Amino acid sequence: MLTCAALWAMSGMLVLAVAPAAFAHRVEKTFNVTTRPVVSVRNDNGRITVKSWQKSEVQVLADHASDKVEVDADQRGNRIDITTHVLNQNLTPDELKADFEISVPEETELQIKNDAGTVAVVRVSGDLTFETVLADVNLEEVAGYLVVKTVSGSLNCVLCAGRIEVNSISGNVRLIQPISPNVRAQTYSGSIFFDGDFQPGGVYVLKNHRGPIEVRYVESDSFDLRATSIYGKVDQEPSLRLKPPKHERRITPGVSNSLFGTYNSGAARVELTSFSGTISIRKR
Repeated sequence: MLTCAALWAMSGMLVLAVAPAAFAHRVEKTFNVTTRPVVSVRNDNGRITVKSWQKSEVQVLADHASDKVEVDADQRGNRIDITTHVLNQNLTPDELKADFEISVPEETELQIKNDAGTVAVVRVSGDLTFETVLADVNLEEVAGYLVVKTVSGSLNCVLCAGRIEVNSISGNVRLIQPISPNVRAQTYSGSIFFDGDFQPGGVYVLKNHRGPIEVRYVESDSFDLRATSIYGKVDQEPSLRLKPPKHERRITPGVSNSLFGTYNSGAARVELTSFSGTISIRKR
């Protein structure tokens, strides 16, 4: 008869035997780079996390449980290519999954494609391009020329600086305190939320087909506003006092709800457009 101690020992052995299976395959690589390296990631499913550090190195940590995929990380000059290769057909989502933790110099160009899962980037400056199908994109304190394209993945961008371009079919877009003179965001059925300062000379174009659009402003902002929803409505803050438009506006025939005018001196241009969604302009 087995004693309790023997049973505990056996159970511990089983745990040790089973635990590594969750991380059956790990890739760890470090590359020396010079100024402003380019890091490209191509993945089908999983979590991609990119953070900056003070080293002139790119470190890649990748984990995947399935032996039906493999991860390669190679260097060509100042470019790092990280790719998940599918070795078999008809894989399940779990078998496709590969997770990445990547550390890069603060000034790095990123090119990330991740069909499903999540993408998170913190404190990286450079040209940043993201393409996803289902994966959400979460960005914090990034800067540069930012391009995000998704099918149904959402974007959450906090303290993003530089030029921002977003295009999605059904993903939601949240821009929190962006520091940008040029923002263009479009989604077909998702929502758009903008809470940030309108910079003098800046252009802010937000469009969707049937989702809500909400914009927050402060008293010190200055912008020329054009808000139009053909079959939806435009809901403005009661305290928002607009002067007649600085330039003559041509009203689109059939538009049931629109709002045109200048707030303060009209230093920035704000265009909000929806087919049937509700457009809200609210004071922060």
